Amino acid sequence: MPGSLNNLRIDADVSRAWTLPADLYFDADVYAAEKDAIFCRSWQVIGRHDQVRNPGDYFTTELSGEPLLVVHGADRTLRAFYNVCRHRAGPPAEGCGSRKLFRCGYHGWTYDLDGSLISATEIDGVKGFREREFALVPVRVEEWFNFVFVNLDPDARRLAQGLKELSPQAQKFPIAGMKLFERRTYEMNCNWKTYVDNYLEGYHLPSVHPGLNRELDYNAYTVEPHEHYVRQFSPIRRAQRGDATPRRYREAREDLTTDYFWIFPNWMLNCYPDNISLNIVLPISSERSLAIFEWYLPEKEHCSPAAKASVEFSHQIQSEDVAICEIVQKNLHSQSYSRGRFSVKQEKGVHAFHRMYAEAMKSSSRRRSPNAGRK
Repeated sequence: MPGSLNNLRIDADVSRAWTLPADLYFDADVYAAEKDAIFCRSWQVIGRHDQVRNPGDYFTTELSGEPLLVVHGADRTLRAFYNVCRHRAGPPAEGCGSRKLFRCGYHGWTYDLDGSLISATEIDGVKGFREREFALVPVRVEEWFNFVFVNLDPDARRLAQGLKELSPQAQKFPIAGMKLFERRTYEMNCNWKTYVDNYLEGYHLPSVHPGLNRELDYNAYTVEPHEHYVRQFSPIRRAQRGDATPRRYREAREDLTTDYFWIFPNWMLNCYPDNISLNIVLPISSERSLAIFEWYLPEKEHCSPAAKASVEFSHQIQSEDVAICEIVQKNLHSQSYSRGRFSVKQEKGVHAFHRMYAEAMKSSSRRRSPNAGRK
């Protein structure tokens, strides 16, 4: 275990706390440790409800190197499995679509939609073979609003337990009634934590996002940490007479806000008055990551010029974020920098993330320790 992780502690008092050590953002051993400690033990967004709307509908995907299969069963139960045949690790399913059963593309073993083995070809003569012992291995799966989540940890608590306050806060926005409009991916030369740090504060708005800063009331920008997520929100700034640049949102009232929800460790909901975007950041290596953006709008708005304008507005913000994150990632290697301090007013969200991260990594270390649980 890298030295910075062995003694990792983030003070609960943000005014006394130091940020994560710089080497945690580029050490390859840290990246490997995070896979088990965080990404294999947290709820991850992997798809949408409309991909598995009807019995037989399925899709395949990958999470932390694990191939997965999600299917709407004939009994109308949503299930997920490792997409690995129990014979010799072939693929029971590929792509997406609708099926009545799954047939492995390697040797033809067939599985029911509930994961049970239906037929094992050429298995005559094998002693002690029991079909029930060769069912597909299940994975925890749940839905929240229109999104499908999985957790590779069979002992993880339910998704809803970590989203208690988030659900009523997000219901202010018509997420359930919106349809996918566009999807884009951004390859970034930065650690996934560099990107999350940047997301969790509005401190950089005036410097990095002049367009967004014109729309939001920076002085009223609020950061609200919760147990497993952070909410950031700001009222839409009232248009001022003499504004040099046309405003995107011309209306301003008390209930009209922009809300940003980050949920540990790596997914985000950006809720604007006219659109919602899902943002997932996935680690590729210790210094590369992938941001996946999906924009959701009311279906009746999909053909309007405003829909495209919403995407381009968000794209500009994302491009600005990528540019600053890549500079920061490079500078984290500087011998002049080891770790920093938090702005008490502006960086409560970053502080909350660092505390969640430290606890997740320490908990994983305790699980691996041969003396864990001993007195």
